Amino acid sequence: MLGETNMRWVLVSILAVHGLIHVMGFVKAFGFAELPQLKAPIAHPMGLLWLGAMSLMISAAATFVMSPRLFWLVGLCALLASQFVIISSWSDAKFGTLANVVLLSAVFFRFESHGPMSMRAEYNEAVREALAAPSTPRVVTEDDLRRLPTPVQRYLRLGGSVGQPQVRNVRARWTGRIRGGAQEPWMSFDAEQYDFFDGVPSRFFFMDATMKGLPVDVFHRFKGEPATFRVRLLSTFTVVDAKGPEMNRGETVTLFNDLCLLAPSMLIDRSIVWEEIDARTVRATYTRGKETISADLVFNDQGELADFRSDDRFKASADGTSFTRTRWTTPVKNYRSFGTRRVSTAGAARWEEGSGLDMTASTFTYVELTLVDVAFDVGVLGDEVAGARVPVSCAPPSSPPSRSSPASSSLAAAMRARPAATRTPH
Repeated sequence: MLGETNMRWVLVSILAVHGLIHVMGFVKAFGFAELPQLKAPIAHPMGLLWLGAMSLMISAAATFVMSPRLFWLVGLCALLASQFVIISSWSDAKFGTLANVVLLSAVFFRFESHGPMSMRAEYNEAVREALAAPSTPRVVTEDDLRRLPTPVQRYLRLGGSVGQPQVRNVRARWTGRIRGGAQEPWMSFDAEQYDFFDGVPSRFFFMDATMKGLPVDVFHRFKGEPATFRVRLLSTFTVVDAKGPEMNRGETVTLFNDLCLLAPSMLIDRSIVWEEIDARTVRATYTRGKETISADLVFNDQGELADFRSDDRFKASADGTSFTRTRWTTPVKNYRSFGTRRVSTAGAARWEEGSGLDMTASTFTYVELTLVDVAFDVGVLGDEVAGARVPVSCAPPSSPPSRSSPASSSLAAAMRARPAATRTPH
């Protein structure tokens, strides 16, 4: 089976060739060459329409590659123009309709996946709205660190937080793979997320995954009190629509995980209560709105955060009808400096079931992530964003990335829960 990238170029090739064929109508109309394939005469005005259809078709092919958000609109215009001129010379050009059927399918999918009513558009709007909110960062000082456990103080100094403004928002882009169970196949994905830490922290995570060769859109939205999680197959068919107390609690854990890994300067916040367990381990109790969760942070010899462990996440059953509180861990590694900030770029997320000596046997990694790029304190510039964008040289997929994304964990649960279709856990 052709890969997704190859399929895209096949479609681009079809559009380009189909567009160039439209030149024949223009050439026939103005008598630039003899074309025995076109028997019916073509008037000059119609010849210009054939040329216009060619231009639109070539534009659609280019837009498909360079601006997916606009392809559905440009493609629709090309489709209408092409089919109009084909109908005008139906006896000679009717087989061109086959290429337009392919184009219609691509236009429909792009409208569903990138159009104004898509989940992606909803994600973009939520991000733009959050970015427009005023932000008042303050500089982190040594005095701010005094109440923190020693390992956390060391982590903040190592991460470049001291003497710098607190990170008020962060954008991260990921690539990786995910699965619903230890014996289930991996699904590849690309994802983007924004976290906002002013006021009541919020989190938006959008993932493009591939399940059995079919595209899947995933959107985690955590703003205000309710957390929602939706999955659409082919950007059209809703297979998961989850919300409820388990989602609220789980997303709070994940947001705190993001805070620890991507914006450690926020660890001085008074919403976090600390307990030092030993020289390398601390327990954090984090409150956001009505939710209070806890997690153990484990640091390595260099002072870097090496693992994040929480018992406040819920793992979905195989049929997606019930949730079980299960230990969730996100071992991380490969720290790199990006400007004044230093964050992890490689790791995994795992479920750990059982206890004691049985824990390892029942642990499985369900997501592997690689950081593609990161931007701190992003600002709005029209439809674009500007900030301290830092590209990252991706680690090989075999050494998965860093963070623990609830989106990842929830997607795995969602894929396990797909027979339940649309559901609202309670």
